[in-house]
Amino acid sequence: MLEELRDYQKKIFQKNDFSYERYFHKSINLNQKLIGIIGARGVGKTTFLIQYLKKLDIPFSKKLYISADIITIDSLFDVAEAFAKEEGEILIIDEIHKYPNFEIELKKIYDILDLKVIFSGSSALRLDHSKADLSRRAIVHHVYGLSFREFIEISKGITLPAYTLEQIFTSHVDIAYELLEKFNLTLLFREYIQYGYYPFYFEDKEQYLIRLNETVNTVIEVDIPSVFPLEYESIVNLKKLTRLICSSQPFTLNVKELLAHMGMKDNYKGLYRFMDYMHKAKILNILRPTSKGDSIFSKPDKVYLNNTNLHYAYCKSREKGTVREVFFASMLVGRHEMSIPKKGDFFIDDTYTFEVGGKNKSFKQIKDLPNSFVIADDIEIGSGNKIPLWLFGFLY
Repeated sequence: MLEELRDYQKKIFQKNDFSYERYFHKSINLNQKLIGIIGARGVGKTTFLIQYLKKLDIPFSKKLYISADIITIDSLFDVAEAFAKEEGEILIIDEIHKYPNFEIELKKIYDILDLKVIFSGSSALRLDHSKADLSRRAIVHHVYGLSFREFIEISKGITLPAYTLEQIFTSHVDIAYELLEKFNLTLLFREYIQYGYYPFYFEDKEQYLIRLNETVNTVIEVDIPSVFPLEYESIVNLKKLTRLICSSQPFTLNVKELLAHMGMKDNYKGLYRFMDYMHKAKILNILRPTSKGDSIFSKPDKVYLNNTNLHYAYCKSREKGTVREVFFASMLVGRHEMSIPKKGDFFIDDTYTFEVGGKNKSFKQIKDLPNSFVIADDIEIGSGNKIPLWLFGFLY
């Protein structure tokens, strides 16, 4: 059993030669006994795990990589136990959501074996339901697609700094001027908006959007049903929902109209549940006013696709204002608290109000609000509280 798995690991090591290290290489603490790397399909989880193992300065025999969606094994625990008996130290289990009852197996490995386990899985992965509560055992890290900064680094083969929100607020003119001395950021930003969120763009640029479309379908057809109980009709509805959100502007979301198009009549709870599945799987990004809390059964104020590339891969048409907001949200989600204010487009960290628009966007809607900013597309350098949209791609 281990011989076959090690042979597969050797082939994976030889095949993977991507040298760029993502932002989370430095931020993820891998010193715990049970660690989860959770993120959308295609954002680079597998690459990260293989890079980590290859760089790890221990003998090949003491580290083992397996992928639950490719290797057929009867028991994860049996593999781990056999590996531990041969003095194995670190076990990587990729795509773990594809393995039935993985929660029970991981709990058993954690409780019995002296082995460090790092697993990866879908963004929709649940670790706290009744089969086995892993939330108290596993340290889980959520990872995201390429930022605009990372996209430039890979494209140009250079290293660039990331900036905090506060640094952007106070120094955006100087930061923008320094970067514009080095690059044509307008052209790079256009390329990023269409193609730059998923690292596999650099593997085959010509086929990228086709592959991304297939990736979305795989998430809907395989990943989500592996976590949530869904029938075939529901899978079809998830695809319909994605295409309908594509063509809807966030501020004109009509839930009743969505239900009619999906043939769900007045099944509001069913629709909100589908939206939650897609939000967890990082196909959609759902934002609600702070007053409504986190209930999945409350009407969202805005529903976006998760990132701008999805608009170009999965939508027949796209509205520029929507794409701007999608980019802004995708750069802040998961790292800052986001909600929808009464005035403006976004309320961040319960402090800052943002209005996102084109180069002529004014402060009219938010002029009386403290800590308010206009985020403008189609400008290279801002002034005062008017900041270029592209610069928020340097937050990580």
